[in-house]
Amino acid sequence: MTDPQALADKVIAMVGDRAEAEAMVVAGNRSLTRFANSYIHQNVGEDVPQIELKVVVDGRVSSAATSQVGDDALNRMVDTALESARLRPVDADWPGLAPQAEAADVEHWDAATAAADPAERASRVADFVAAGPGLRGAGYCETIGLTSAFANSAGQRLTGRETRAIIDGIHQTETSAGSAHQTGVGIGDLDGAAAGTQAAARARDSADAYDIKPGEYEVVLSPECTATIAVFLSAYGFNAKAAVEEQSFVEIGGQQFDPAINMWDDVTDPRALGVAFDSDGVPKRRVELITGGVSKSLAHDRRTAAKLGTESTGHAVPGSESFGAFPLNVFVGEGDQSIDEMIASVDRGLFVTAFNYCRILDPKSQVVTGLTRNGTFMIENGAITGALTNLRFTQSFVEGLGGGRVLAVGNDGRFADSEFGPGFIHAPSLHLASWNFTGGNDG
Repeated sequence: MTDPQALADKVIAMVGDRAEAEAMVVAGNRSLTRFANSYIHQNVGEDVPQIELKVVVDGRVSSAATSQVGDDALNRMVDTALESARLRPVDADWPGLAPQAEAADVEHWDAATAAADPAERASRVADFVAAGPGLRGAGYCETIGLTSAFANSAGQRLTGRETRAIIDGIHQTETSAGSAHQTGVGIGDLDGAAAGTQAAARARDSADAYDIKPGEYEVVLSPECTATIAVFLSAYGFNAKAAVEEQSFVEIGGQQFDPAINMWDDVTDPRALGVAFDSDGVPKRRVELITGGVSKSLAHDRRTAAKLGTESTGHAVPGSESFGAFPLNVFVGEGDQSIDEMIASVDRGLFVTAFNYCRILDPKSQVVTGLTRNGTFMIENGAITGALTNLRFTQSFVEGLGGGRVLAVGNDGRFADSEFGPGFIHAPSLHLASWNFTGGNDG
């Protein structure tokens, strides 16, 4: 296997004194087992390094990339980046290269996951499918084992490795579906049977769904729903670029949420995933986003930090110069109630297992519209009494989590699938006083 750090150093040496430069190399394997109609139909794997180079020539910034490690390919990448930079306008917001700094000594790595073969993933799929006899199972099981290395011409050098394992799937009847999701550092943490049992139960329980009138309903939201809320708060609110552009709802020091809400980003948490530095080569650290309902700080990359006269929090990702800093190790604080206890406390309301196709309507107020999916249920007198057809909601996520509206926070925190994908939001269930449903699937 290619040594990612040696390769990153080599690329910087190839640029030499012709430009400021930074290089990121990610090498390892990504392997995926897909299934549909309860059969595995695809095994795919990728074991190709990704090399990204950024150069700065007289304030002009350009990038190039390759997946080839030969000298000819690397020289072509360097020449392409340099030639392109000379044709670009000066980037007035270029903050300079990250200085030398050490990253936290953490490693979210599991050797068995990095070495997992198709049979390992297939066994989890088989357990998922077997838990739904008579139903149609579909989804995937994925294993990832990557090493990332960064180097720049200012002398910053960082390397780290990560693994993660995911099982995500649905069971379907002729008229309904139920879903389940698990993500963790190690494949040994995945329980295909438990995921399949949950998905099958939700599918069967949703088979005879009926319509209800739109309106404000008390809700119990699954971790998947909470994760989507946290993603939107992070991407459109606690993202410092949104604040620079006056599109963020965040008021630092303001009591914008219920005191029960806590949210932070922390790669050093033992439960976290990923490596301890960002794509700018800045070490990551714990960042408090919401504490006791109070908005505490923003997520920065080097560009926004320079604009606002502060330090980067280590939240640069590829492309963040366009869309801003993006937290990738978000935790929503847990409470002390089980989801069954939350449901039991509802006189009349809804249990929502997943949101789908959510889109921001107004970043300043965090009004989002979206749909429910794969299991929406009526709660009456503390018990689930039936299944509902999917509903559309239009809701400010800030108001939904506002003072007095968070009735309970679950003790069931886990990595949940979200609108932007799995693996970076660790979230519990929530019991909220009201949620604004505005229609059915059609509007």
